[in-house]
Amino acid sequence: MHRFKIGQRVRLLRAPVPDGRFTGADSYEIVRLMPADQTGEAAYRVKSGSAELAVRESEIRS
Repeated sequence: MHRFKIGQRVRLLRAPVPDGRFTGADSYEIVRLMPADQTGEAAYRVKSGSAELAVRESEIRS
């Protein structure tokens, strides 16, 4: 079960790998709910600007 919903704004608990796509982003929008990983943890696609990132539920907060 996913705790966050599509369209919700969230913050990352740690910065993504610095590759220039997410520089300075304060919040991210949930754009897709993904299936749970092999540990059973829910996953999401989040977006900042035009770049997207896959994250686990434990890596984000509202």
